[in-house]
Amino acid sequence: MTDTSSSRSTTDQAEGGFAVVEMFTSQGCNSCPPAEEVLSEIEQSARKRGRPVYTLGFHVDYWDHLGWPDPYADGAYTRRQEDYARAFGSGGLYTPQMIVNGTTDFVGSDRRQASEAIESALATAAITPLSLSVVEAGGDGARRLTVDYRVDRPPALGTMNVAVVEDGLENDVPRGENAGRRLRQDAVVRAFTSERVDGDLGQVELTVPADLDHRRAMVIGYVQNDGHRAVVGAAVSTFAR
Repeated sequence: MTDTSSSRSTTDQAEGGFAVVEMFTSQGCNSCPPAEEVLSEIEQSARKRGRPVYTLGFHVDYWDHLGWPDPYADGAYTRRQEDYARAFGSGGLYTPQMIVNGTTDFVGSDRRQASEAIESALATAAITPLSLSVVEAGGDGARRLTVDYRVDRPPALGTMNVAVVEDGLENDVPRGENAGRRLRQDAVVRAFTSERVDGDLGQVELTVPADLDHRRAMVIGYVQNDGHRAVVGAAVSTFAR
């Protein structure tokens, strides 16, 4: 039997400041759990204070060879971090790495640097206001999202990134550097896609994991300038209830 049910949720981003906080992390890295705690604190504080701070935990796969394949890792996330490394001129990858609005990077467990970078981002007005409309549909065992977006004043060369993130994920880690620990993580990226911005209107589609709990998940969209990697607009949408 095919389920054709669908739900819709919409959101708009104001023209004030915002902060997109991307962290590259791995369950195979014993330096990452403290940074995961920082990411969770950032998200919880933003929600409590009603601030436009959007957190994303990208789990990379280059730690998997140590004996524990991170269940949320994806080679695409490693390639995204590699793109940042080239843009920053660093030439190397490390975890945990936190990046705010595509331009400021530091060790993800550094609360002071995270706070300073976020406050600076929030004080800078958005260049490219963004709005999202999200439709979820299920059928033939798959869960799909269609995200329509509108970009005001898009950059000449820009990329629209769309991520589905989920909070409150827990699992035991039997091997690797975190062997014997039970990890709890928020803002885990469960699905991600990027496309070139071509005009004011666009649409992307994502397939989300069957076990995604929409009550703990949200959709984050953010526009990135292809030239200097700066994030120039962002918005978030919860799943329709």
